[in-house]
Amino acid sequence: MKKINGISSDLVVDDEHHAFSPSQSADRGHVSFLDKWILQRLLALLGNPAINVVLWNNEEITGSQAQPIARLLVRDRKSLYKLLRNPAVHFGDLYSTWRVEVEGDLVEFLEAINRGIRDSAGIRWLKKYLSWMWSRPRLNTLNGSKHNIHHHYDISNKFYEMWLDEEMQYTCAYFPDPTMTLEAAQLEKMDHVCRKLQLKPGDTVVEAGCGWGGLARHMAKHYGAFVRSYNISHEQITYARERARTEGLSDRVEYIEDDYRNISGTYDAFVSVGMLEHVGKKHYKELGEVIHRSLTDHGRGLIHSIGRNRAGSLNPWIEKRIFLGAHPPSLREMLDIFEPHNFSVLDVENLRMHYAKTLEHWLERYEAHIDEISKMFDPTFVRVWRLYLSGSTAAFMTTSLQLYQVTFARGADNTIPWNREHLYSHLD
Repeated sequence: MKKINGISSDLVVDDEHHAFSPSQSADRGHVSFLDKWILQRLLALLGNPAINVVLWNNEEITGSQAQPIARLLVRDRKSLYKLLRNPAVHFGDLYSTWRVEVEGDLVEFLEAINRGIRDSAGIRWLKKYLSWMWSRPRLNTLNGSKHNIHHHYDISNKFYEMWLDEEMQYTCAYFPDPTMTLEAAQLEKMDHVCRKLQLKPGDTVVEAGCGWGGLARHMAKHYGAFVRSYNISHEQITYARERARTEGLSDRVEYIEDDYRNISGTYDAFVSVGMLEHVGKKHYKELGEVIHRSLTDHGRGLIHSIGRNRAGSLNPWIEKRIFLGAHPPSLREMLDIFEPHNFSVLDVENLRMHYAKTLEHWLERYEAHIDEISKMFDPTFVRVWRLYLSGSTAAFMTTSLQLYQVTFARGADNTIPWNREHLYSHLD
C-alpha cells in the first residue's frame, strides 16, 4: 500500500476515516433532532455565516438568510460528530477522503469559517482548549528534522516545478505591484532580501535552509557574493547543485546537505528564508548560537518566516499531514533567537498580504496542472494539497498568520544604515 503524506493510496487515512469514492451515494439514514440542533448552535457560534450544511439525508440546514456562498455536504453522522468535536483536526481528513465536500469556492468557504472563529469569543476559547489538547508538534531534533523535511520536500521536484516559479521559490514573493507575475515577484523578493543584507561583491553569506537554491544563485549571480547553503532535503540539494553547475556558479555557491546546527565558518551575512518555521521554538537558542558564532563583527542577518500575531500553534491538521514539526512564531518568540547574544533588531517588515497573493498564484497553477498531478499521486493526495493551499490562502487573508522579515546585526555594530534608502533607491 503506497502512502504519501501519511495517507494511503486506497483512500484510507486511518482506522476511523474510511473514504467515500467521489461517485458513492450518500447515506440516507435518519437525521435526529439533536443532530440538527447541535449543528444550528455551531453555526450560531460562528456568527451564522452564509453557508448551508447539507446532511446525509439531503436535509439542508441554513445559518443565514443571505444567499449562501457555499454548501458543506456531510456524508454521515460519524463525520458530523467528528467535525463538531474538533474541526481543526478532522475537517482536513474528512474533506480529503470525501466524507465531507464543499460546493462553491473552497477559499471563500474557509475564509467565512475563519472569520467566524476569529470573531466568536466562545469559539476562540474552544479553539485554545482544543489546540492545547490536540496540537503536539513533532520533535525537531537532528533525526526528527530530517524526517520532517523529507516528508514534505522530498515528494518530487517535478511536482513542485508544476506550480512554483522558474526559480523554484517556495516562500512568500514580494509584489511592489500586485498585478505583476509570480516570476517577477519572486525575483523582487530575492532582490529585497539582498538589499536588506546590503550585499556587495566579495561578501560571504551562509544560508540556513536553501530550498532549491534559487536565492543563493541569485546572490552569487547578481551581487557577486560567495554563498554556502545548508539543507537536509536530498531532492532539493541535488536539484540546486545541478542548477548551479548548469549556470556556471559552482565556484561561487556551495550546497551542503547537512543540518543548520552544523554550520561552520564565519561570514559577512546570515540569511534564512522559510526555514524558521521548521526549527521549533525549543531550538531557537541553538539557532541563535549558530548565528552568533557564524557572523563577523560587522555581520548582518535576515530571517524570513511565517509568524503569528500572538503565540499559538499551527493548525493541527497541517502539522499532521503537511508540515511535520512546524511552528510559526510570534515576534516575541523570535526574540529568543536574538536577545541571548545581544543582537539588535534593525527592521521588521510584515508581508502578510504578499503571501496571500503568492498563494493565489500557487493555487491557480496547481489547479491548472491537476490532470498531471492526478497521474503522479492518488486522489486523496490531490485533495490534501488543494485544501492545504486553499486553507493557507484563507488563513493569511482572515486570521493571525503573518509573514515577517526581520533584519538584525550585532548590538555593538555602529556601521548600520541611517535610513531605509538602500531598500528603495533603485525605484528612483
